[in-house]
Amino acid sequence: MFGVFMHKEDSIYDDLPHERYQFPKQYLRRAKEFEGGWVLYYQPGSKARVYFAYAKVEKIIPDPTAPDMYLALIAPNSYEDFDRPVPFKLGGELMEKSLANAEGNFAGRAVWAVRPIPADDFNRIFDCGMAETDFLLPRTDEEADVAEDQVQFEFDQERQRESIMINKAFRDRRFRRKVLRAYDERCAFTGLKLINGGGRAEVQAAHIKPVAANGPDSVRNGIALSGTLHWMFDRGLLSLQDDLEIMVSRHINDRNSIDNLIRKSGYAAKPEHPGHEPHPAFLEWHRDEVFKV
Repeated sequence: MFGVFMHKEDSIYDDLPHERYQFPKQYLRRAKEFEGGWVLYYQPGSKARVYFAYAKVEKIIPDPTAPDMYLALIAPNSYEDFDRPVPFKLGGELMEKSLANAEGNFAGRAVWAVRPIPADDFNRIFDCGMAETDFLLPRTDEEADVAEDQVQFEFDQERQRESIMINKAFRDRRFRRKVLRAYDERCAFTGLKLINGGGRAEVQAAHIKPVAANGPDSVRNGIALSGTLHWMFDRGLLSLQDDLEIMVSRHINDRNSIDNLIRKSGYAAKPEHPGHEPHPAFLEWHRDEVFKV
């Protein structure tokens, strides 16, 4: 069984899409139907109504902090942003065709925050969100086994779609592509945009909260960094405040060189789209668990 979770950036609920989805008791019966199955995340709004991610629901539990509220716990490492958001309507037609009434307009179920979705509708939206042909080349020749130039996914069988959901090589290259695109292939700490002779971007996509610690392949859990800065970030010698001010550890033995290397403002560059900025929850985790004060 498949489902849809409605989520707003300014949600009044205690949602963290890659980890949990909070909902009131009235939706419990529906949500239980796709426990152990896959869901799409849908963002409502007057202008940009889009499906923007997918994830697997591990289980449904009562919220221990709020009476008559429940949590859909997301399976670790299953959440992923779509390569491109999928509009609610495309070419004047509903992507979620099961919502249409006899007149072809969407029915009242479209406003349900938690709702089931037929497999055909789920697959249609998933395919549209993941079928991306504009790939960035891998950074090194060693990545040729997952080369990204002119690759197009084909979804002729259900098992292929499931493979793409869980296959690490696919997910790694999509995460890199989304993060590098968000930062215009520039290192967020230095501002440098370096392209090698083969046309490959030398910048890397760094997870803020690593996959090993159940960090998701979300662009909001990523930042574009050059190799040396990535190494320093992963080892806690650099971190970020919530306002993206760059933090430098006192354990660095050549502070002057680092100060000359990072952007003069002392702040990391922001992605062009505000919705791609690092999420405060991931930055807090990095400061608490990785950064060497």
